[in-house]
Amino acid sequence: MKLSQDLVERNQGLLIVLIILTVAVGGLVEIVPLAFQKSVTEPVAGLKPYSALQLTGRDVYIREGCYNCHSQMIRPFRAEVERYGPYSVAGEFVYDHPFQWGSKRTGPDLQRVGGRYSDDWHRIHLANPRDVVPESNMPPYGWLATAPANADDIEAKMKALRMVGVPYTDADIASAKKELQGKSDMDALIAYLQVLGTAVKRTP
Repeated sequence: MKLSQDLVERNQGLLIVLIILTVAVGGLVEIVPLAFQKSVTEPVAGLKPYSALQLTGRDVYIREGCYNCHSQMIRPFRAEVERYGPYSVAGEFVYDHPFQWGSKRTGPDLQRVGGRYSDDWHRIHLANPRDVVPESNMPPYGWLATAPANADDIEAKMKALRMVGVPYTDADIASAKKELQGKSDMDALIAYLQVLGTAVKRTP
């Protein structure tokens, strides 16, 4: 039986198999080469794994759905670079599992927010955003200041991340719970925000 377009179009099962095969091969051709490019698999110079406090803050960021309104990816367009800073590169995200790129911007992109504002500014902003940005529609997160940072599973998280390539040492993992002692969810979230994008050198 000769394989023809007419035969494929009349046979739904065969059509589905061929579509899946085509998509699979096309996907592999696009994705597999990326695994061998150093620019997307190696961290940028100066990139460090999140500390225990920063990692906990990242979990708070995800838990509270901050990614629904804030992206963490600056595209290589002049308007974005002028507003937010240098465009994002793949090497910045090699320790992020999962990454928080996003595309929704109800609020500003946060990829270069690290070091832009003081800890006190972030504390006031999280407690009541309108105290520092009058037009903000962000909800307040003041209760984070009284919620203790979760240290119960921090060692397990760091061990799991080490299994997928994040270079945590035994000393990092052993000191993780101590680093979180006496810290709140707000302290952790601020620590996470303050490290975002700091591995890439900014132009003045």
